[in-house]
Amino acid sequence: MRQALARLAARRAHVLLVEVPGHWVLRALTQRRLVARGWCMSLSPADADILVVVGTPGPELARIVDQIWQQLPGPRVRVDVFEDHEIDHEIDHEIDSVLDRAATRLRESRRHEDDARDRAQSPDTTADHPGGHPDHGGHDGGGHEGMDHGDMDMAPAGIALAEGGDDRDGLEMDVLHLRLGPVLPYWPAGLVMRTALQGDVITDAHAWIVDGGAAASHQDRQLGRVGAARECDHVADVLALAGWSSPAAQARRTCHALLDAESDIERAADALSALDRVARRSPLLRWSLRDVAPATAVDLQRRQLPAALAGDTYDRLLARIHNGRRLLSDSSSNNDFRMDLGNVIDALPHFVQGLDIATARLAIAGLGIDSVSTGETVP
Repeated sequence: MRQALARLAARRAHVLLVEVPGHWVLRALTQRRLVARGWCMSLSPADADILVVVGTPGPELARIVDQIWQQLPGPRVRVDVFEDHEIDHEIDHEIDSVLDRAATRLRESRRHEDDARDRAQSPDTTADHPGGHPDHGGHDGGGHEGMDHGDMDMAPAGIALAEGGDDRDGLEMDVLHLRLGPVLPYWPAGLVMRTALQGDVITDAHAWIVDGGAAASHQDRQLGRVGAARECDHVADVLALAGWSSPAAQARRTCHALLDAESDIERAADALSALDRVARRSPLLRWSLRDVAPATAVDLQRRQLPAALAGDTYDRLLARIHNGRRLLSDSSSNNDFRMDLGNVIDALPHFVQGLDIATARLAIAGLGIDSVSTGETVP
C-alpha cells in the first residue's frame, strides 16, 4: 500500500520552483517540462513534494533555500537544474533527467523514513518563504536602518509583533514590518522588499536583490523570439495575480512555445493578438488594473526608467503585449522595456506606497523586473 501511494504521489508531484536571478529562461523551460508531465506548481513549501532550484544560488539565496527546504513536509525531494547549453533540446533532455531522478527519489520510502527521523522537529521559523514573512530585524542585504525593529526578545516564536507609529493624521496606529520575497509566486527572482504596514497599507518600503543580482548574459538582450517570450512571461504573472487563470495559462504556453527554436512565430503572434483582444474587451480586468501604480512620463524620466512604463498597470499590460508582438515581427528592434536594475529597485517604494500587499504585488508584476545587472541606464 505504501509503495502504491508513493507511485501515485510521484505521478502528480507538487513542485516548488526557486529561480536564481538571471535564469528565467531555464526556469521557464523547467516549467514547460513540469506541465508536460502533469505535475503541479506549488505556491508554498507546505504544498510541495519537490524543491527544484534553477541555477546556482549565491551565498545569501543558498541560505534562504536551505531554510525553505526545512519547511517542506515529508516525503520531500530537492534537486538542482543547471544551465550548460544554449536554448535547444539538450536542455530539455537534462531537465527531464533531473525530474526523473526526483520522481525516483520520491518513491523511495526508506529514504523518507530516514529523513523524517533525522530532520529537526521544529523548522526554522525565521526563514524566508514564498509568502509574506514578519520581519524581525535580521540581515536585510541593504543596511536599511530605518526599518529595524529594535528589541525583539519578546517576539513569540521569532514572529515580530506590531509596533506603534503615527499615521498621516497624526494618530498612533500599529505598524507591522513585513518582508516579501525572495521566493514568491509571480515575483521577480531574488527580489526582497521590506515593508512597513499600517493596517493593510504600505507606508514605507525598501527593496534589494539577494546577492546583488546576476550578471548580464547573452539571454539578457531579450530581443526577437526570446524577448517576446519574456514579455509573455511577465503578462502571465500579471494575469495570474489578477485572477485570470485561463488567459494567464495561454500566455505561459505562448512563452514556452517561443523558447523552442522551431516554434511557429506566426502562431505565437496570433496568440498574442488574441491575448490583446481579451485584455481590451474585459471591463473586469480593466477595473482590476486601472489606476494601480500610475506613473507619468516626467516621473519616469526623472527616475531614468523607460517611457514604455507610462500609465498604470493596465496600460503596461497592453504595452507589454504590443511589445511582444513587435519583437516577433522585427527581431532587430529594441526592447522598449529594457531598464537598469538599480533604477527600478530604487523606484519600487514610490510605486507601492499607499497600496495593500495584493495590489503591490500586481504593481511589481506589471513592472516586469529582470534581476540582472546590466550597468546600463535609460537615456
